[in-house]
Amino acid sequence: MADESSDGLRPRGPAAGPGRLDETTMAACHLIGSSAKFWAALDDARIVAAADCAVLVRGETGTGKEEIARAIHELSPRRRNRFVALNCSAIPAALLETELFGHERGAFTGAVAPRVGRFQAADRGTLFLDEIGELSLELQPKLLRALQQQEFERVGSSQPTRVDVRIVAATNQDLLAMVKQRRFRADLYYRLNVFPVTLPPLRERDGDIALLAAHFVDTFARRHGKSIPRIPDQVMKAFEEYDWPGNIRELQNLIERSVILTAGDELRAPIEELRNHEAQADDVRTLADADRAHILATLRRTKGVVGGRDGAAARLGLVRTTLIAKMRKLGIAREASDQSREHVDSDQRAMAT
Repeated sequence: MADESSDGLRPRGPAAGPGRLDETTMAACHLIGSSAKFWAALDDARIVAAADCAVLVRGETGTGKEEIARAIHELSPRRRNRFVALNCSAIPAALLETELFGHERGAFTGAVAPRVGRFQAADRGTLFLDEIGELSLELQPKLLRALQQQEFERVGSSQPTRVDVRIVAATNQDLLAMVKQRRFRADLYYRLNVFPVTLPPLRERDGDIALLAAHFVDTFARRHGKSIPRIPDQVMKAFEEYDWPGNIRELQNLIERSVILTAGDELRAPIEELRNHEAQADDVRTLADADRAHILATLRRTKGVVGGRDGAAARLGLVRTTLIAKMRKLGIAREASDQSREHVDSDQRAMAT
């Protein structure tokens, strides 16, 4: 994949030394970032790469789940073989079995020749199954068998085909909640979730927006034959204050449009759109949504600290225990703990009592 199509995840900054990850190996995976949460995900990818077990990559849309899957493949002993990707939501359910396992000639109308499926194409390599939560309940047992037995039958055949495939799956859904709702098989979930890797949303990657913005400006300026050495302070401030619901992909697309609009050597970005987007989002929020967003924003500013003179409770004008109760009611206690576990462990214990 060329630099121009980068998803903006290449390791950069002080944390990008060879002691943490092999940059030569990772260069093709387009990994950009230096925040602690992002590097925790990269460290998980490095650790699990050699283990040859199933991996479940979790994260919001646009956070770079396929790039992390590629990194795992490139760091693994399977790197000399194929990395095959399949988006389970992009193919109609009726055709997905054929796409995964292939078919024999005459298996159905229009099957004039046998076809190799993605499992067989990934033999001795890695198969990346994106949006795994969209897999139908009817197909899930067949995938489970292929994972456990490393064999499958093509559509229209009763003869098993043996393969040696590593599975890396990805989702932006809560699969465990889907298991409880009987929308996803528990046995398949636990088979995929051997080693989870969680990618943080862009809004939680402290300091990474500036790195990503500079990278994308440079990338798209070269693509469009321009030189744009500067990003104005007000533009960068708007970038850093925006929540980026579309994550890296949204930032990448906005910057490409900004580069196209720019005629001089200073980036011209439509930052009013970001403010309008946030205003529109605020208009449709419930009171609980607004409270939740406000508390989360305050926690981000305090690095997850709830109590103390400069903690979130003091900034919000609340007693610490009142804020803890609100956090639990709004379902954000875990997000707060993710911000800075060493600061909020005591608060989590208070919530449990």
